[in-house]
Amino acid sequence: MNYYFRILQLTKKYKKEIFLTILLNLLVVVFSLFSITVLIPTLKIIFKNTVDVTSPLPYTGLASIKSYLESNLNYYITTQSRLIGKSGVLVRILIFGTAMFFFKNLFRYLAAISMAYIQVGVERDLRNKIHAKILQLPTRYFNEQRKGDIIAKMTTDINEIQWALLGSFQRLIQDPLMIIMTLTTMIILSPQLTGFVIIFIPIMGLLINRIGNTLKKPSGQAKEAMGRILSHVDENISGLPIIKSYVAEERTQRAFQQTNEKYFRYMTRMFRRRELSSPMSEFLGSMIIITIMWYGSRLILEKGQLEPEVFITYIALFYQIIAPAKNISNAIFDIKRAESSGERIFSLLDAPDNMQDAPDAYAKNTFDQDLVLQDVCFTYDEKQVINNFSLTIKKGQQIALVGQSGSGKTTISSLINRFFDVSSGAIFMDGIDYRQLKIKSLRKLIGYISQDAILFNDSIKNNLLLAKPDATDTEIIAAAKAANAHDFILATEKGYETNIGEGGSKLSGGQRQRLTIARAILKDPPILVLDEATSALDSESEKLVQKALETIMEHRTSIVIAHRLSTVKHSDRIIVMKEGVIIEEGTHDDLLAQNGAYKKLVDLQNL
Repeated sequence: MNYYFRILQLTKKYKKEIFLTILLNLLVVVFSLFSITVLIPTLKIIFKNTVDVTSPLPYTGLASIKSYLESNLNYYITTQSRLIGKSGVLVRILIFGTAMFFFKNLFRYLAAISMAYIQVGVERDLRNKIHAKILQLPTRYFNEQRKGDIIAKMTTDINEIQWALLGSFQRLIQDPLMIIMTLTTMIILSPQLTGFVIIFIPIMGLLINRIGNTLKKPSGQAKEAMGRILSHVDENISGLPIIKSYVAEERTQRAFQQTNEKYFRYMTRMFRRRELSSPMSEFLGSMIIITIMWYGSRLILEKGQLEPEVFITYIALFYQIIAPAKNISNAIFDIKRAESSGERIFSLLDAPDNMQDAPDAYAKNTFDQDLVLQDVCFTYDEKQVINNFSLTIKKGQQIALVGQSGSGKTTISSLINRFFDVSSGAIFMDGIDYRQLKIKSLRKLIGYISQDAILFNDSIKNNLLLAKPDATDTEIIAAAKAANAHDFILATEKGYETNIGEGGSKLSGGQRQRLTIARAILKDPPILVLDEATSALDSESEKLVQKALETIMEHRTSIVIAHRLSTVKHSDRIIVMKEGVIIEEGTHDDLLAQNGAYKKLVDLQNL
């Protein structure tokens, strides 16, 4: 129940709505009881079982409450029958009963509306929390997670909590009130019969709770299987060209079917146990009804301690308990099932964020002197990726990082962007340790252009405004022109308002990359990190993008990670890396003269 109470803590901001919901549910119960107990005077008149009472008994306390109510009821029927006749009294009683049913259903509707506001509000708040956490967590976290599983937590798990956990909250307000107040009324009507009934209720609760405890495990397994299903779908859509190229449709379908079959088995097991609650509670309720009828008939026929109309009303009241009892049992099942969703969601919300600002961190708004990596080491999955890496980058310099795949170039760019923190050593900006700077202020000083042009399913303009939300149209156009993107933008259907599709799918690779450059130009950062920004482009696109890059790198400090060495030969310094260490360093000409690793890389590309 731990996660259930954590979810309920999210309702604290809805205190007024919760109070209103409880009040409305209380009114539902009150009017529901009135609508049932109106049977007693109705049946008294029909059965002609009223006693003429000319003066009512005075109230002498709860011990004599039944006699007091019965005397006053008979007094009302006696006096009113003399004035308007028993038929007139019956009409009045039925009108009163109709009014009770009306108000019962009116308040039930209002209670449901009030509760719906809380449910949908908590769903919204929880989804906002998850999305904010996703944006907050370091990129390293998502390297170890399935994207489909995260999406499942945002969708199916939250929906489960919305209708199961929070829906049970509504039932756990109204139904216990109904049971308590109905039992109170039943005690007033017949203490002996109610005492006999109460013996069976704990037995029902124990049986229901035992079955509920068996639901949690299969429910959690079903959620995990759904996450894997979503991951399969996401990966298969993204990799459809490769699947078709390798004629792997059947193999891919088999893998999907295996995961889907697991989900089927878990859900079947869960529903089999869940659906047991309704027939079980109904059977137990029926057994109690039969027992009540047996014992109640004895009280009427043998002992004369119960009137027939009271007994019929008593049975009707007991039926009022059966439905709430079933609802509570279903609520317990729902809570047990949704606990696994809560566990999955809080596993994300509770994920540690190691990339937080230090308590004494401060904002830095300018880059003035240099960027220094001092004895930097970085370990990932117990493997040392960067080892004692030291490099000083003066303001205005263009530094290139080259080397074979897996040499650690991209890791260095991630450390400079502070996507990760160093395992040991330090990075300094103008003599200040990175960890003493506010992360957001640091990243505002850095423009990052990756090999994959990351764009969003939005207009061209809004994709560019990501860099500078308050940029004017003039600034946007100037940035696009500098990136050699303005002409192709104007050639699209709606110009800068054109939607570019998911990931920029409506544009070519070169066009997408030029948009990312335009975005970086609009940001106007003093430091640029370019991670193989042209490696995925054809020759014509590369020339256009390279020209745009030369424009943006002018008068800026640049760290360029390059696969094509022709793009970095004019760099101030070229750093050659291998297995996380620097093996050569110098200008293009110096490194060629050394006839070492860099010369071999150049010769291989010339081939």
